[in-house]
Amino acid sequence: MTPTSHDRNVRDQLDTLTTEAFRPELADVDRLPTLDIARLMNSEDATVAGAVTEQLPVIAAAIDAVADRMARGGRLVYAGAGTAGRLGVLDASECPPTFNTDPARVVGLIAGGPDAMVTSVEGAEDSRELAESDLAALALTADDTVVGVSASGRTPYAIGAVEYARAHGALTVGLACNPGSALAAAAEHGIEVVVGPEFLTGSTRLKAGTAQKLVLNMLSTITMIRLGKTYGNLMVDVRASNEKLRARSRRIVAQVTGAEDDVIESALAATDGEVKHAILVILAGVDGPTAARLLAESAGHLRAALAKAQAGA
Repeated sequence: MTPTSHDRNVRDQLDTLTTEAFRPELADVDRLPTLDIARLMNSEDATVAGAVTEQLPVIAAAIDAVADRMARGGRLVYAGAGTAGRLGVLDASECPPTFNTDPARVVGLIAGGPDAMVTSVEGAEDSRELAESDLAALALTADDTVVGVSASGRTPYAIGAVEYARAHGALTVGLACNPGSALAAAAEHGIEVVVGPEFLTGSTRLKAGTAQKLVLNMLSTITMIRLGKTYGNLMVDVRASNEKLRARSRRIVAQVTGAEDDVIESALAATDGEVKHAILVILAGVDGPTAARLLAESAGHLRAALAKAQAGA
């Protein structure tokens, strides 16, 4: 099959990306003992955290901007294709059980829809129009944030999502793993974690995927900390949806209050299992409805609610 001019253009673009670069020193890696291959991969992975470190000021600025908007009721929306899209969906799906968020508050969009989570949807990543359609269905507002995620930084779906969101007044973040990327340039907050050539040439599910996971962990986790979803490093907004989480809820209340088991069970029963409310019941000596009121008046921040209770509010 004769390559088209478009094919040649894409190939030329890939040739400029550090994530696509060939590493001749690894050309015989398939001939090495398994343990040596594992050591090489492990040494590669060890460089990822350092690449993220270089972007921490940019990441922190993006988080503060996201938290400001989410505090006003906005949503956090990830948009990506392939591995990048799957990582966004993963991060979004873990927010409700971890932080008791409404599933509609943190959303993961993947090019090609849910089927693309487990299989390749041909051509989906190349469609800006698909990204626009997916975001149009969410009816974006100025309080929302859209994070385009793409290892190459050139994926049309991710760039299209950011450009559409920015045109509609939403905050935009572009997360890429190559310098000078079109995705970062399109966003208000461009984050470029440059991890270098991959262990397997062009396999960006490796170092690039790890870097994206680390940054998405920070975006969601620190945003939720800023929103009062934690007390110190404890997940006081955890949703007790199974026995493990119910046990964790009791343990968190015990860690914060030091109360006996019967007191903890009574407080959780009085607050329908809500950890923050139960802590407030015990530490402030209030009933369940009062705890709920204090937290509502404090935008869900436990420290602020405790201060209000101590002040006699």
